[in-house]
Amino acid sequence: MPGPTTVAFGFDVLDRIEEAIAMVKERLRRAVTALEQRGIPYAVVGGHAVAAWVSRVDPAAVRTTVDVDLLVARGDFAAVKAALEEAGFVHSFTFGIDIFVDGPQGKAREAVHILYAGEQVKPTDPVPSPGLETAERFEGYRIMDLDRLITMKLVAFRLKDRVHLHDMIDVGLIDAATLDRLPEPLRPRLAELLANPEG
Repeated sequence: MPGPTTVAFGFDVLDRIEEAIAMVKERLRRAVTALEQRGIPYAVVGGHAVAAWVSRVDPAAVRTTVDVDLLVARGDFAAVKAALEEAGFVHSFTFGIDIFVDGPQGKAREAVHILYAGEQVKPTDPVPSPGLETAERFEGYRIMDLDRLITMKLVAFRLKDRVHLHDMIDVGLIDAATLDRLPEPLRPRLAELLANPEG
């Protein structure tokens, strides 16, 4: 009976992985630089903000993500759009949100996603997105502060959000004391994750 198939990975595969990660970092850099240069308030949220926080504790635990999530004020959207288009991004409205794909051939899954401060992403969200006043600077760009980032991840609560929350639990950024700092409707979601650390 034949044994399991073995797939050999050469250095060309590793090069492609490294190139893909570099492209994501470059996309993030271009997007935030475009906003910084115009003085537009923003905060990096989503997976890149999680990665920034996790990297402060354990760089080896950082998880990569292909899209870029930015929180901005609704009233600044025209300025955001002009800045990102000047940086080579193309605006689209997809899955109910404003996104900017990376050039005419860009893919939605690799886009810059725009969320709005103080607004619900979905009408059913238990709490709105946070304001921008708690964002803090991290290595040249602004990320959402930890408690508000945790709140956003608990609001979305998709599989990838739960994975990000587990990452933060694993490195000690989230513990039982975090519960008291969260909006009441979200505490059961975090309590569920804390009670099942293995997922």
